[in-house]
Order: sequence, then structure tokens, then C-alpha cells
Amino acid sequence: MPMTEKELNCYLLDMIDLLERIEESTNDEGALKQIAVERKRIERKLYQKPPLVNEQN
Repeated sequence: MPMTEKELNCYLLDMIDLLERIEESTNDEGALKQIAVERKRIERKLYQKPPLVNEQN
């Protein structure tokens, strides 16, 4: 099922929110490094140009 760009952005922002909650609850350095990597990957998708989804009206 195709998503709109807005739906995809909301999904990616929810993923960042989840990573932030996990980050707040752990002191494990390995986990924190992995969270930073995952956040960078998500942000790359979120802010890329052109958008991931082509809007067709």
C-alpha cells in the first residue's frame, strides 16, 4: 500500500521518538552508539531530496 510523503514522515519521526526513549533508558555504550547510527540513517531518509515518495495527484 503506497504511503503519502506526510505519512512516511510521521512514521520516520515516530521512529526517532522511539530511539530517544530507548536512549534515555540505557547506559550501555554499545547501544547508544547503535542508536546514533540508526538515528543518522532515519534522518537521512527524512530529509533527503527528492522525497522518498512521489506524490501523484
